[in-house]
Amino acid sequence: MKTLFETRATAVGGRNGHVKSEDGILDLDVRVPTGMGGNGGGFTNPEQLFAAGYSACFDNAIIHVAAMKKVKIQSQTTATVGLAMTDDKSYQLTVALDVTIQGADQATAEEIVTTAHATCPYSNAIKGNVDVNIHVTTEA
Repeated sequence: MKTLFETRATAVGGRNGHVKSEDGILDLDVRVPTGMGGNGGGFTNPEQLFAAGYSACFDNAIIHVAAMKKVKIQSQTTATVGLAMTDDKSYQLTVALDVTIQGADQATAEEIVTTAHATCPYSNAIKGNVDVNIHVTTEA
């Protein structure tokens, strides 16, 4: 495997701390969300950051697959990421992707999304570890 790009980010203080990318573009305080007993306080959290990265990556995979199939579309991907506790008291992410595609019928849109799911780096990174529920909607 040939690495095409890599980046680094450093966290200090865990879920009530700070994250910063090596180039300083990402430079954020993180907090435990109120839904998990934290104060939230208008700060981001690891699940939000994962949702942002996954939605951008997956949407780009859709755009790429559609271009390869020579189908002109517009797409929007929303990732819902949750943190769950398993029966053995370990933590697990939950993921749902809601995809809206304009410019393709339902069958074509679902084919594009299925191929995108097979090629998206985030999807491949969590394959076999996290169930990803995908819902595809088309608009005229």
